[in-house]
Order: sequence, then C-alpha cells, then structure tokens
Amino acid sequence: MKRKIKFSLLYRDMWQSSGKYVPRLDQLERVAPHIIEMGCFSRVETNGGGFEQINLLFGENPNKAVRAWTKPFQEAGIQTHMLERALNGIRMTPVPADVRKLMFKVKKKQGTDIARSFCGLNDPRNIIDSIKYAKEGGMIAQAALSISYSEVHTVDYYVDLAEQCIQAGADELCLKDMAGIARPASLGKIVERIREKHKEIPITYHGHAGPGFQVATILEVARAGVDYVDVGMEPLSWGTGHADLLTVQAMLKDAGFDVPDINMKAYMKVRSLTQEFIEDFLGYFISPKNRLMNSLLIGPGLPGGMMGSMMADLSNNLKSLNKWKDKNNQPELTEDDLLVKLFDEVEYVWPRLGYPPLVTPFSQYVKNIALMNVIQLEKGKERWSMIADNIWDMILGKSGKLPGKLADEIVELAKKEGREFYTGHPQEPYSDALESFRKEMDENGWDYGEDDEELMELAMHPEQYRLYKSGKAKENFESEIKSYEEKYLKEDKGDKQTKEMPANWQPSTMHINVNGEQFTVSVAYDENAQAAPAVSGNAPTPSDNSASSGKTSTVIAPLEGKFYFTKDSSEKAIQEGDHVKAGDIAGYIESMKTYNAVRFEEAGIVKKIEVANGDDVDEDDLLVTVG
Repeated sequence: MKRKIKFSLLYRDMWQSSGKYVPRLDQLERVAPHIIEMGCFSRVETNGGGFEQINLLFGENPNKAVRAWTKPFQEAGIQTHMLERALNGIRMTPVPADVRKLMFKVKKKQGTDIARSFCGLNDPRNIIDSIKYAKEGGMIAQAALSISYSEVHTVDYYVDLAEQCIQAGADELCLKDMAGIARPASLGKIVERIREKHKEIPITYHGHAGPGFQVATILEVARAGVDYVDVGMEPLSWGTGHADLLTVQAMLKDAGFDVPDINMKAYMKVRSLTQEFIEDFLGYFISPKNRLMNSLLIGPGLPGGMMGSMMADLSNNLKSLNKWKDKNNQPELTEDDLLVKLFDEVEYVWPRLGYPPLVTPFSQYVKNIALMNVIQLEKGKERWSMIADNIWDMILGKSGKLPGKLADEIVELAKKEGREFYTGHPQEPYSDALESFRKEMDENGWDYGEDDEELMELAMHPEQYRLYKSGKAKENFESEIKSYEEKYLKEDKGDKQTKEMPANWQPSTMHINVNGEQFTVSVAYDENAQAAPAVSGNAPTPSDNSASSGKTSTVIAPLEGKFYFTKDSSEKAIQEGDHVKAGDIAGYIESMKTYNAVRFEEAGIVKKIEVANGDDVDEDDLLVTVG
C-alpha cells in the first residue's frame, strides 16, 4: 500500500518570503475559493508571524482578516495553521504570559486549528509553554524544531528536542528549515529516529528553496516518514520562497507515494490572481533578487529570505563606507568585496555567539553584528563595538538558552559593560499586562472585540495598533504607495511599465521583508551609541546637569526606519518642556528587527518634537530640538 503524503499551502507566507506585504483581505477573499478548488491541499496556513502587523500597516483590521480568510477553508474541511514564535508570540519581542494565553484562545475562535510554535533558540521551556497554552486554548499544538546546520545542531540534538516536546504534550512536530540549509541526509536521519519511537505522531517538513537543497530534502524526509509537506506555487515559488507544488507532487508520485491530484484549471486561476496582485501593488516590494536561488548561502547558512536585505544593506552602506575611504585616502570597495567580507564575518561571529539557530529574529541579529563588525574593521576599529540591546538580550540568555558556548571575548565584553547573564525562565521577567491594556481601551472607548480579539491585538502590537486606530497607519500606507507610483508608474508609449522593481534600481531606502517581518533596511546601531549621524559605539557620559545651557542642540536620526517614542508600556514618552540629561533616550528607530535607541547628546529642555510616533524617518532627519 502506498504511503500518503499531504500538502499544505503557504499562501500568505509565499508573499512574506518574497517582499514586504501580503495581499489585502479583499484579494485573499478572491483567491481562497480557487485554492480550495485545486483539490490538493489538506492544510492552508492562514495567519501568524508578521501577517497581522501588515494588516495594521494597511489600515486593515487583522482580526476581521483572519476570520474571513479562515472561513472558506473551514467550510471546505481544510485545516488551517498559524506560525507563532513562542516567547515572542506573533511579534519580534517577548510577550507577557497572559497575552500569549489570550492569543491562542482568540485564534482558535477565529478559525485557526493548529498552532505551529517555534523558539528561535530551540529553548524547550519556551516551546513547552506554547504547547500548554495552545492546548488550553483548544488548538492542536504543533512543536517546531528550528533547523540549523553546525557542530552543535546534530541529529541527537534535534531528536532530544523532539522528545522533550512530545513528552510535554505536543500533538504534532514540524521540522522548520527556515534557511533551507539542512543537509537532506541529516534531516532524513532525524525523522527516522523520531519515527522509531513515535509511529503515529504527525510530522511536517517546512523549508525554503534558498541554497538549493529543498527538493532533495523533501524526498529524503518523505522516505523517512513525514506526513505533510509545506509548498508554494508560481509565481512566488523557488528563490527565497518554497518549492513549487507541481514539482513536489510529480517527484513524490514518481517515488511511489500516494499524493493528491491537482486541478490544473484552478491552479492556473490562483497563479493568474497572484500575478494580478503583484501587478496591483505588491510587486513594488519584491526585489528580483528574491526570485533567485543562491548556493553562496551554504557557507554562512543565512536564510534565503535575507539575501534581499543583505544586498540592500551592502548597497546602502557601501556608498557611505566608500565616502569615508575616499576622505581617508583609502581604496574603495566593490559590492562583491563587501559581500565576501560579510559572509566571512558571519562564519566568524556565529560560533562565537553560541550558534543561535539562524531563524527569525536571531538570523537577523547575527547578520547585523557581522555587518557592523565589517564596517568597523574597515575603519580601523574593533569588532563587537555596536550591539543593540535586543541582541544583548539574546547573548545574556534573556530570550532563552543558546545552543552553544559563548566565546570568552563576548563574556568579557559583557562583564566590561556591566551586563549580567540570566539563567531563569525566559518568561519570568515579563509580567502580565492585560489589565493595563484593558485600562487603555476603556479610556479610549475602544471595543474589546469579539472574543476579546481587539484587546489581544493592542496587547500584542501596541504601537502598530494605536497607529491603526488613529488612521495614521492607513495614511502612511497610502502615502507610501503613492510615492512608489510616482517613481515607477511611468508611461511608455501609452503603456504602463511593470510595477516590479527593475534589477538595476538602487534605492536610498529599500522596504523589504526578512523571514516573515517587514522593515526598512538600514544599519542596526548600538542602542548605547550617540544619537548622531557619525557611527560610534561609545555611549555619551550622562550628566546630572538638566538645565538648559541657553544654546540649541538637535537630535538627528542615525539611521532609517520607523520612529517610536517608547518600545514598551513601562516607558514614558518625552514631551515638549521636559528637562533631559545627556544620555537620556529620546526614542527608538525600529530597523532590521531591532529597536535602536536614539539618545540626547546634551542636557537641556525639549523645545520641539519634530516627528510623530510611528513616522518613517531617514538618516539625518531632525527628530528633536533641545534648548
């Protein structure tokens, strides 16, 4: 009897792996019936990761989007699943336990069946909490193993992690090969070992096409005993996305597996609609480089979805670096020179940082440090001089236990800066917060929503939700689209050119996507750095003198991104008239998945705040005037 392999479509994730945005709700509602009509999917991924933040950026209600998107699949008997990041929930930073618990209850009532939970560090404590919370919320708990390839990420390591998750009550397992970097034979051995002890537990393989291993991997894990394979489809398969349904189905059918037939008429309709959405506006945010597979990724092991961000980072920083070199009479670098140096530096820093699995957000952290190191070394400075607080949290154990041992130089650097290592449960430092968000909703007269879903949304994405409620999010999005139209919608003999960015276009600011989260590409500076355009890793010495000196000073944006006055509810935003000291935080610029602190250089009184909360800012923009 042929063994059955089932398919799961990653329709929204296909977009997240290619560009900044996913389709709007009206577009999702148009394509859903045809996905069902294809007749080959047992499961469809419907929300999670960064999707809801994107709804908020559109000015759309994410909860209405999830309910409407899941409904047709539920009615058709197709299971739905979501991705969540354990301690980080469906955002990039830690989430209080009461908010995490509410999230699972809300998602189940919205129509999502399965919670795929992963910890970017593979800390079983974080995953086990999610297993417990998901089951309490009535969801199927699927524990995901974040796959990397290194001397510590062995077959035994993953088999042991799987066993811990199963013993904690996981209903299913997923091999989450975010970078597509795992070697096929090794993943096959992991599945075989799990199957030896657990014959019936459903196992899913999820991977990206990036370095080119994925099709071979799918065949290996299918033979070893997986039940579900996540797939993409044209025109967004391959490249930084996922293997295409047609290839996977044909390969497995030839190998003797029982795989579902595909309604090709419906396939072509979904393909056509997807292309239509690209031509509508989504193609603005898809770099042609994200359509390509790249075997250079085998060396550093970074996720393929990061290639676009890396190339944009290189383009943005190469120009600045070469200006510095020109002023200092040094030969300029080419983009290829800088790319090789970056890849080499990733291979250098990764083991010294304890081999964090190269998945969101830690793959970004490793790349950020590597890029900053390269720039500093080129300027004759030292490594490790720019490390944002988010990254320090990873190093110090506040996000979970690192798989490997930190290098002595990193431990010494932490001691030098007076930073303490944390060994407790990662959830403990984050107190319950729902009551404070209930108070905020009551004060604003906001409705909690069906099943408290609006309360959950505010608590999960406070800054983005506030911008959505104010209408500023939609205003910003429409302004962004208009700017792209003005740049790229040119008439050529009466015909509009394609809205996909031309390969030779070099933007000063590039809005792209990395592993499921939108951002504006720039340099992640040390949160302790001076708030000045010049790159510096030394924090200003705080002064007790808060009186105005009579002269005017300014706070300038050191990088591009979104400006926020605070990053959590424990902080108080600055106000005009406030007395500030040198070294006080003026706000944060969110860029490349980190909140980069912007500090006052001088003491004084805040005379004028030049930007609004959530504004997009460019490097050198004026943020605050101090007198």
